[in-house]
Amino acid sequence: MDEKVSMPPQVLTELYTLMLEIRKVQLKIAEYYPEDEMRTPIHLYIGQEAIAAGICANLNADDYVFSNHRGHGHYIAKKGNLNTMIAELYNKETGCSRGRGGSMHLVDTSVGLLGSSSIVAGGIPLATGAALASVFRNDSRVSVAFFGDGAAEEGVLYESINFAVLKKLPVIYVCENNLYSVCSPINRRQPGQDIYKRVEGFSIPACSIDGNDVIAVYKVASQAIDDARKGGGPYFIECKTYRLTDHHDRKTGVEIGYRTQEEWDEWAAKCPIKNLEGILRAQNLINNHKLNEIENAIDERIKVAFNFARTSPLPDRNELYKYLYS
Repeated sequence: MDEKVSMPPQVLTELYTLMLEIRKVQLKIAEYYPEDEMRTPIHLYIGQEAIAAGICANLNADDYVFSNHRGHGHYIAKKGNLNTMIAELYNKETGCSRGRGGSMHLVDTSVGLLGSSSIVAGGIPLATGAALASVFRNDSRVSVAFFGDGAAEEGVLYESINFAVLKKLPVIYVCENNLYSVCSPINRRQPGQDIYKRVEGFSIPACSIDGNDVIAVYKVASQAIDDARKGGGPYFIECKTYRLTDHHDRKTGVEIGYRTQEEWDEWAAKCPIKNLEGILRAQNLINNHKLNEIENAIDERIKVAFNFARTSPLPDRNELYKYLYS
C-alpha cells in the first residue's frame, strides 16, 4: 500500500462512509428546503466533508467541538444524533436545541458539541475557554474550533491564540478556508491567502493542507490532537477547500456571477468523496456491492430522521421563553 494511504482499511472505509453520510444529508436538506417547512436559514457543507470527518475521527466522545453557521458536517462527524439534528432544522421540540436554535445553533452536549454560533468567529473564544477548563480539571479533553476564512479577519482569533499559547491549552484551531465569505473572494479581502502564516508569530505550530484530502486531514489532526492531549499546547490547521453550493442556497454561485463555471468545475473535480472512493477501489478495499450496502444504510438513516422530524411536535407557544438565560 502506498505511503499516503498506509492506514487501516477499516479507518479508510469509516471515513468514506462518514463523508458520504454528510453529503447525502446535505443533498436531502437541499431537496426538501423549498417545501418551506424548515423555517431557518440553511448553510450547506457540500464539498467540505473531508475536514469534519478527518478531524472528528481523531476525537474522543467527550472531547469538545465548537462549530459555526455551516455546522451540519461537524455535528454528524462528532456522532450527533441525526434524528434530533433534522428535527432542529424543522424547529421541533425534539430537536437538539429544542427547536429554538435552528440550523446555525446546533448543540448536543452528549457528544461534546457544546455549541454552534452564527456569529463569525464566535466559537473560537468559547473553544479556548473550554480548553482552559480542561486544564483546570486535568481531564485530558481537547477542544476544537471550526471556523471559516472570514473569521481570520476577526481580532478574537488572534487574541484567543495568544492566550492559548501562553497557557499551553489543548485546543485545535481549524480554519476551513473555502475561499469565499458570502460572495466575496478571499483575494479581494485579504492581502495574503496563506492564513496559517499569520499565526506563526505566536509560536503556535501551524500548517496548511489540502482540505479535500481526508487522509491528509486525518493524519495532521491525529498528530495535533495527540500533542495537545499530552500538554503540547494549541495547534492551527488551515484546510484549503471549496463549498460547492452558494452561501445559503442550493445553487452554485455561478448563476449570480461571483464565481466562474471553470472555477466551480475545477473544484468539483476535487470532490473528497470521489477521491477517497478511487483510492479504496485501487486498493481493492471496496466494490459496487459494498458501496450499495453503505448507500442503502445511509439512505435509510436519513429517511428515518426526516420522518422523525416531520412527525415531531412544535414547541409549546406557552414555553417561548424556556431555555433563555439572559
